[in-house]
This record gives sequence, C-alpha cells and structure tokens, in this order.
Amino acid sequence: MKKISATRPISTMDRVGPGLARRYRKEHRFRLMGLAAIIASISFLLLLFGSIIYNGWSAFSRVEILLDVTFDTLTLDVDSLETANYGGLVKSSIRELFPAIKGRHDKKNLYKLVSSGAAFELQKMVMNDPSIIGTTVSLWLPADDEMDMLLKGYISRDVPESERRMTDKQIVWIDQLVAGKRLHRSFNSTFFTAGDSREPELAGIRGAVTGSFFTLMVTLALSFPIGVATAVYLEEFAPQNRWTDSIEVNINNLAAVPSIVFGLLGLAVFLNFFGLPRSAPLVGGLVLSLMTLPTIIIASRASLKAVPPSIREAALGVGASKMQTIVHHVLPLAMPGMMTGTIIGMSQALGETAPLLMIGMVAFIVDVPHSMTDPATVLPVQIYLWADSPERAFVERTSAAIMVLLTLLILMNGVAIFLRRKFERRW
Repeated sequence: MKKISATRPISTMDRVGPGLARRYRKEHRFRLMGLAAIIASISFLLLLFGSIIYNGWSAFSRVEILLDVTFDTLTLDVDSLETANYGGLVKSSIRELFPAIKGRHDKKNLYKLVSSGAAFELQKMVMNDPSIIGTTVSLWLPADDEMDMLLKGYISRDVPESERRMTDKQIVWIDQLVAGKRLHRSFNSTFFTAGDSREPELAGIRGAVTGSFFTLMVTLALSFPIGVATAVYLEEFAPQNRWTDSIEVNINNLAAVPSIVFGLLGLAVFLNFFGLPRSAPLVGGLVLSLMTLPTIIIASRASLKAVPPSIREAALGVGASKMQTIVHHVLPLAMPGMMTGTIIGMSQALGETAPLLMIGMVAFIVDVPHSMTDPATVLPVQIYLWADSPERAFVERTSAAIMVLLTLLILMNGVAIFLRRKFERRW
C-alpha cells in the first residue's frame, strides 16, 4: 500500500511574512531618506551661517592708526571751532611720520591711509574740551577701509598693483607703521553707534536699528489690538452666515498675499492719498500692520478655539455676561497663544524688505531718527543697500548686519517659545 503524506496547511504568517518583510524594508529606506534630508538641511543651514559669520565677524573690529596730533592755535580759531580745518591737523600729523615724502601725488596717497572720520573725532574732542588747543596729544584714529581690508587679509599683496586699489608705496608705508607699532585692531563701536555713511569704516547700524524699533512699535500698537478684537468678534460674536464666511476666507487669503502688494497699497493710500511723510517709520508701521494682521488674527482664533467650552459654560452658569466671560475667563487663557502669534508676526515684519522699498525707506539716511515721522530706514533695507555697494569693506558689514538681524529674530522666536511653554495649558 502507498503511504499518503499529510500536507501542512498554509498559515496566515506564511502568507503575510514575505509582504511584511518588504514593508519593513521600505519603511527602513523611508527613515533613511528622511534622516538624509534632515542632515542635508542642517548642513546647508550650517554652511549658510558659517559663510555669514566668516565674512562678518571681522566687522566688529577696526584698524586704528596712532598719530601725534598737535592742536595748533593758528589752525583752530576759538571763535570758529566748529568749522576749523581738522582735516589739516590729521594731514600734518601723518606727514610728520613720513618726512621723506615730498611729491604731491605721494602725499595724496599718504593721506588716504587715514579715514575721513578722523577729522570729525578731532572736532568732537575740541568741542567737548577746548583746553586741549595748543597741546600735542597721541590719539588712535580710524584707518581707511582699504588699509583695514589689507590688514584683515581681504586684499592680497601678491596681485599686481593694477588689480588692487592700494599702491605698492602705500603697502610699504603700512608695513612701516606696523613695524613702528602705530597700527592696532580694536572693537568697532562705530558699527553700533553710528548711522549709515558712504565710507565703510564710518558706517553703522544704529540708524537702521532705531528705524526698525519705531516701525515695529507702530506695527505692534496697531496690529495687536485690532487683530485680537477681530478674532474675538469672529469667534465669539459673529453669526454664521455668508458674510462672515467671506470675511474668514479673505483673511486666510491675505495671509498668503506677497508682501510687495502691501507695499503698493501703502504707496497708493498712505503716501499718495493721505500725504504721509515718505520713508518714515509711521508709514512703514502702517504697511507692516496690514501685512501682519492676518497672521495675528489666525493665531488668535486658534487660541480662542483651544479654550474648552466648559469654561464658557461655567462662567455663564454662575451669572456672568457674555462679555464678562470673554474678558475675565476666555481671553486670559487664550492670551499666551495670541502673544506667540503676535511675536511671530513681529518677527516676520522685522525681516521684511519689499513693502518698505515701495514706500521710500530705501533712501540713504545718515542721521539717526528720533521720532516716528523722521526719515529712517530699517535693518533689512540697510543690508540691501550695503550689499549693493562696490567697496569690499561693505561686504563684511553686510554679513555683520545679517548676524545682528538673525540674532534679533532668534531672540524674538525664543521669547515666543518661552511664553508658549510657560503659560500654555493643556486640556
């Protein structure tokens, strides 16, 4: 008799096993792809930040030259100290270091080693203390930007003279000053205390930072109360009909409108129709308020929705009115989320350039603004202006200003995260 072998039935795991292994392999590959994408993003971000820091860190220092300045009584008339020839004092001081130089052309190149801002520093000293007239004082004065770039290594000595802006003689004079210990690098306080200038070694960000501050104050004063009030009305009081649905759709659409459109609106309405001053923080704040309102409204509505209905029902149950319920119970609980959205909106406004270019804040402003109606620029626009300048020294100042702007943005976003984690309640 033939023996009949019993076959084992195919189990569910036998059928699912091969497909399950393929899914696991796909999931593993997907995780590797996600990890590679994260690593690539972080690498590009580090490369960007590294390039900015590498080009900009040197802007926080400047080269200074030691000169023995004689405040000649014949040059400085006590009755006209403000208009005296302080540039002549600087020229005579540096000529004393190189008495062998006689030619007019060589003297002109020698004078270029010292910044034109040295004369203003002498003027400030004499105006503050006229008693120094008739004395000789050793002073560290700012060097010209080309010498600054040479000593920082941004200008090569090996290229032919025709390919650089400094002559061979100037380089020899600089080497003599270095050997005589009359050159050194110090902290560049001018970068933080001065306004814009055509001379890179005299240019600073104080005017732009002050303009950004005034602009953000106007933006915050307008957009926060209007945005919160709009969110409260739409979320708590507005009836559900086509009119409110249309408003909600338009608010969501405005959040995606390019920022330059708001600049065109500000140009047409605030400048051309109302006649407000051009290139003023007041107008810049109005334009940025229009741009940040949708962001604040959307964030505020989301915060109001996150408050449990039981809070409202409990307040109404003990006799509170609708307004009392919102003011005393709902708004305090939703305020952390509203503040977070507002800070994020302010961060967006701080980094905007396009709408402010349309209202004239691209103008060359030397003086630091003292009010919201004074001509001013903002930090992103200042970066734009410096990036378009041909001098090599403006490259490092552009990168340094970007570092300051990124620091401010990181701080503002850090405050938003701190407020959210500190006051947020999970229901």
